[in-house]
Amino acid sequence: MHLLKWLYPGMKFKRWLVLFSAGVMLVSLGLALVFNYKYLDAIEEAIFQAVYLWKGTYDYSITTIIGILVVALGAVLMLAATRYVIRSVIMVLLPDNSERLVDIIYEKRRLGKGPNVTVVGGGHGLSVLLRGIKAATSNVTAVVTVADDGGSSGRLREEFGIIPPGDLRNCLVALADTEPLMEKLFQYRFKGESELAGHSFGNLFIAAMNEVTGDMEQALRESSKVLAVKGQVLPASKDHVRLDAIMEDGTVVEGESQIPEVHKKIHRVRLFPEQVQPVQSALDALTNADAIILGPGSLYTSIMPNLLVDGVAEAIRKSKAIKIYICNVMSQPGETDGYTASMHAKAIIDHGGKGIIDYMLVNDSPISPEMQDYYAAKGAYPVEVDEDAINALGVGFVKADIINEKELIRHDPDKLSKAVMNMVYHLQPSALKKYEIK
Repeated sequence: MHLLKWLYPGMKFKRWLVLFSAGVMLVSLGLALVFNYKYLDAIEEAIFQAVYLWKGTYDYSITTIIGILVVALGAVLMLAATRYVIRSVIMVLLPDNSERLVDIIYEKRRLGKGPNVTVVGGGHGLSVLLRGIKAATSNVTAVVTVADDGGSSGRLREEFGIIPPGDLRNCLVALADTEPLMEKLFQYRFKGESELAGHSFGNLFIAAMNEVTGDMEQALRESSKVLAVKGQVLPASKDHVRLDAIMEDGTVVEGESQIPEVHKKIHRVRLFPEQVQPVQSALDALTNADAIILGPGSLYTSIMPNLLVDGVAEAIRKSKAIKIYICNVMSQPGETDGYTASMHAKAIIDHGGKGIIDYMLVNDSPISPEMQDYYAAKGAYPVEVDEDAINALGVGFVKADIINEKELIRHDPDKLSKAVMNMVYHLQPSALKKYEIK
């Protein structure tokens, strides 16, 4: 069965096997011409005599049958020889994974034919989506916010003057096809009371790679090689920016980490400085995408900062891709208190312009009373899906089960990816309608 896997569709192996077979036949024909047909006649004569002595008669179809058997034996020998030639090479290059080579090649071929998907956002929500979607396509680009100013990322940002690496690190790990130990290493956070305390190893690695290469985009590209990343991770900008929020009462809160702390209703957010240079590769990914996914993640502090970078919102609006916004399942205290699904969408449209969303993906899985009580104690509540108000915005929506409740309410990577890819394959941007996924 392992040998037959080489014949899977999309492996691009059969065409070379056929070519190899043609070469063998040409060699055989050449040898026959060199040694003259009398040797073939001698073989046929020997077969005739053996059968005649055994049965007392001869049926010329026996020669055909023997010829077919010889061809079959030759084909088996060709396959076996090819397999062992490849295996001998792979044993040197991948001694621990030689038996999985065919599966690795098949998976890469299959995923390489997937749609071009560009996801936009930040925070843990984006990495959850990436974990699931990398199993559907390897043509994935994550465009990640650079407005984070808290924790390890904030400290490195201030000390080295780099864009915050935390969300970039999470996306790299989410798209990685590497050993679990390497993932644990990148996510390891130093403990104790030293200057390293609180820093993630992955953040330090990216910061060091940035120092070595002199460019964050190149640093991410080289880090992707270390982690065997499927796709690419790009910052929305390489500029040093700050996210500010203008509240409904007119006050201004400076800094991404401070916005949820004041517990006031947000009117809109803005970047400082207002003119922020985009990463051209990110704009190209948006322009060439088959699907653009916004979220999941914090509405104002993870998704919006990307849309405020010069050219990003415009690139999304002009793209021919289907544009999907993954709505949060629960409201976020200090950021989206009392928000319905349509209010989430309206905020994005207000910041990014009309046409920035074609569809919303919303959860329709019931949340247990116990879990609702747990979140209510923290000031978070299920986001109401107000269907008519969503459609009034010119936005379609899809309902699907996209969460799990093992410990907390989180988007489930596999469920979320399945729902998103169903939308990508079955919906058209111009056909705005309610579409149920079972």
